[in-house]
Amino acid sequence: MASASRTIATELLQQGHGSCLPPCSLTKEDLAAYPGLTNLLMGLTKHMDSSGLSVNLAQQMEEARKELQIRKASWLKWEALHRLLQEALREQGTGLPPKDREFLEALEQLLLIAELKRMLEVDPSLQSTQSSLLGLEPSHMLELLPPKQEMEQIQKRLPTELEKHLKSKCLALLSYYRPESDSANETVRVAMSGTLAERLAEEKQRLQEAKDRHQELVGLLEQQKAAYPQVLLRCVAMLKRLAREYRLGTQSELDRLNTHYLEIKCSAVFLKIRLEELSILLETYTPEKLDVHRMIRDNLRATLSREEQNLATTRKILFDYETLDSAFEELVKEYARLQGIIHNRQWMLKEFNKD
Repeated sequence: MASASRTIATELLQQGHGSCLPPCSLTKEDLAAYPGLTNLLMGLTKHMDSSGLSVNLAQQMEEARKELQIRKASWLKWEALHRLLQEALREQGTGLPPKDREFLEALEQLLLIAELKRMLEVDPSLQSTQSSLLGLEPSHMLELLPPKQEMEQIQKRLPTELEKHLKSKCLALLSYYRPESDSANETVRVAMSGTLAERLAEEKQRLQEAKDRHQELVGLLEQQKAAYPQVLLRCVAMLKRLAREYRLGTQSELDRLNTHYLEIKCSAVFLKIRLEELSILLETYTPEKLDVHRMIRDNLRATLSREEQNLATTRKILFDYETLDSAFEELVKEYARLQGIIHNRQWMLKEFNKD
């Protein structure tokens, strides 16, 4: 049952945007996960078209579209004829023969009457509530028509004038569509304009096919937009799993090996620094310099020993002095005073001897 649903889902998705299903963003996983949705969609295809309308409503819409095309074609035919006549009137200059001027004036009068008649025509459903312009009726416009004989002349000449202007328009359109035709003579250009409608129809068909292809590609793009996020999410989940299992799982071992390598490298650098230090010391202190340094050291030690002994003796004498009483201090002061007197008298005797 699951394989059958999966097969139906694949067929539905392979039909693309122009399938009998309405536009939707479904993946194989969605249809495979919900088999009931597949059956529902297959059932809806019998009652709906690709736009989501029911079959009866789509048929009515198609009939209305065809009727609209027929009426539009009829309106375009008369509208083109009306505009062509107006352009013919605008393009005619001054200095025309009297016959041509009378024909153009009568033709302009007929166009104005037809325009006024169209403006006076009222929807039959609104005749009871809406009055005509200035109280006029379409029948009043018949009084403004030219005489019957003039109308016959206009009807006889009008096809020739229309043919001339239509020919001019076709050649102008041919010059726009195929500029290389301007260098050909008029006969060749007329023959080329005969196939212009077929070429334009082919170009329109080609453009319509390109438009349909564009719509189909847009539908496929929408399906891809709906499918790609799911694929990206699965890829992200797979990358997370790989990172968790293979990257983070071996990260601790890799860090341990890197730490051991850095420790060995640091030890080697320290040993190299010590080796350089010993090499510098070996080059600096030769055996002769070491002997001199030993002698200096021995002299310094002997001097230090003597100074330490003198320091100890001095400290002992000072200690003995500190233990005596104040009477000895008075004797010291008196001794110092007598020494001063003796020194002064010796200086005086020395000076007297000089004289």
